[in-house]
Amino acid sequence: MARKKRVLFVCTGASCRSQIAAGWAGRLAGEHLEAFAAGTDPKGLNPGAVAVMREVGVDISHSRSASVHEFLEVNTPDFVIAVCSEAGRNCPDFPSTTPTLRWSFDDPAAFDGSQAQAEALFRRVRDEIRERVSRWIITEFGVMPFHPLPSERTA
Repeated sequence: MARKKRVLFVCTGASCRSQIAAGWAGRLAGEHLEAFAAGTDPKGLNPGAVAVMREVGVDISHSRSASVHEFLEVNTPDFVIAVCSEAGRNCPDFPSTTPTLRWSFDDPAAFDGSQAQAEALFRRVRDEIRERVSRWIITEFGVMPFHPLPSERTA
């Protein structure tokens, strides 16, 4: 069996968007890739991200908020995907052979509003990231993402 490709999702704090993206990538294409999350200024895992991913059956509670610098030499990924504009600007240079994509999503961790509004934003961003990761998996690996969520399975 061929070596799994390694994808690094980067955002500023590695607390929310990169964690959600890595969770989706692992869930949807785990047989094709290993997914990691890192930040340009790691802040720790955001409980809101853990909660909204748990709602859809994806457990990211054991993920850690790594520094992007951990992946520069020894752990160089096959792909780097910045999931916020700030991380894209501050992301260190990876080898020129490492494809780097830049996707931008709203930051639910930075939202300042009611609890209900924050939860809605976390869910919207979670779903937007799932859609984007799914399209990338189809394009990059030529396979349909799998592992349907319990709510998507037919009886």
